[in-house]
Amino acid sequence: MHDLTLLLLLPLIGAAIITVLPSDQPKLIRNLAILAALAALIQSWYLLYAFDSSTALLQFSEQTAWNTRLGTSYAMGVDGISLPMILLATLLCVIAIMASSSIKQGIKAYYFLILLLETAMLGVFMAQDWTLFYLFWELTLIPLFFLIDRWGGKRRHTAALNFVLYTMGGSVFMLLSILALFDSTPEHSFAMADMLASARSLSPDTQFWIFLGFLIGFGVKMPIFPIHGWLPLAHVEAPSPVSILLSGILLKMGSYGLIRASSMLPEAVIALQPMLATLALFSLIYGGLLAWRQSDLKSMIAYSSVSHMGVVLLGIAALNITGLTGAVLQMVAHGLVAGAMFLLIGLLYERTHTRDVNHYSSLVRVTPRFAFFTTLAFIAAVGMPGTAGFVAELHALIGGFERWGWIMIILSLGVLISSAYAIRTVGRLFTGPVKKEMQSIKDLRNHEMLAASFLTIGFVSIGFFPAPVLELMSASISELSAVFAGRL
Repeated sequence: MHDLTLLLLLPLIGAAIITVLPSDQPKLIRNLAILAALAALIQSWYLLYAFDSSTALLQFSEQTAWNTRLGTSYAMGVDGISLPMILLATLLCVIAIMASSSIKQGIKAYYFLILLLETAMLGVFMAQDWTLFYLFWELTLIPLFFLIDRWGGKRRHTAALNFVLYTMGGSVFMLLSILALFDSTPEHSFAMADMLASARSLSPDTQFWIFLGFLIGFGVKMPIFPIHGWLPLAHVEAPSPVSILLSGILLKMGSYGLIRASSMLPEAVIALQPMLATLALFSLIYGGLLAWRQSDLKSMIAYSSVSHMGVVLLGIAALNITGLTGAVLQMVAHGLVAGAMFLLIGLLYERTHTRDVNHYSSLVRVTPRFAFFTTLAFIAAVGMPGTAGFVAELHALIGGFERWGWIMIILSLGVLISSAYAIRTVGRLFTGPVKKEMQSIKDLRNHEMLAASFLTIGFVSIGFFPAPVLELMSASISELSAVFAGRL
């Protein structure tokens, strides 16, 4: 069996087995889900071991024609941009399942949906045919709707419906753009390689309108202001393990798709470059200010995600090697940091049943392990030196400075705003007198420490030793930036 197909099937096989297990065996179901996710994680690391980072060509390619008349095929492949996303997705799925011990109702359905969601997310990052990409993109909606609607908070029904309506609305524009590209392809093929060749030969006006559809479709998922309305409510109402996947992986699907669309339609991206940079800088400041105003910890992290994804959009808009490197690295860094923050805040909520930062104080005396990992996560969210966020934001800043000069001081302002709410939150959580109702909170258990350690080691190791990650993506990003270099 091909390597990518095996990776796609491992969580799906786990989900299928779970459906036939007895419902009165929750421990067995949970262990099987962890085993299936671990198997996918191991397979993804095998891909990393066998990956040749010196070339920008697709690797582990697989292709089987589905319908030659329609030009559809089962086409899979990875490069230096998609492989980091696959590694991130498989890691966060393991963490999310490990953090799901509080789920007591509908256990079979819950773990089935988590593994189905993992399959769909991996398919998005591996697909090399736009019909296959769109199929996996839409498939993520089904498990996420039920995960939020059934296991979410008090407003879970509204949150689930908002998420689906926003995403489906954006998907309509993306589908129209895909069909327009298909119509312009002489071979009438949905293969990404065929569409890439024909799309670049289109007139600038045609590219503009097609790219605008992609921008709306992918911008909803990133999300980009002003089409971010679903994000805060979905994050607050979703179970914390689902929030880990929403923020850590689902948002990256949007930015990943936007990078792929940009490579096909360079004239449109260049024409929209000032608008993209403006949206990025506005999202960066807007998300940071709203995060600063929140007292609900999950809502604060949700709005901070809008700010951090603004850095990703800024790196993409720079259209140079440094900026694009910062964008992809920020996708990885934010996935690890946001995953850690939602994990820890979710575990704290399970113990206290409150997310209001004003209800806490001096937890460092009661829960020192929790205090240690949470403080590291907030430090990483600010982008302090020694964390992955610092390396990513530095690349985005330099790439933006090369393109727009001193206007990039706005990015520095965004970092200062992030620092303000991070310091405030850490101060509220871990300083002051110990409140009576908080004296009996249990610290992190061993398996919870293990999950937090994986994510912490990830963003700290990249911060101190970024070279392996940068080398992994360098060839693909160099080829991508070369598309724009001759046109700017």
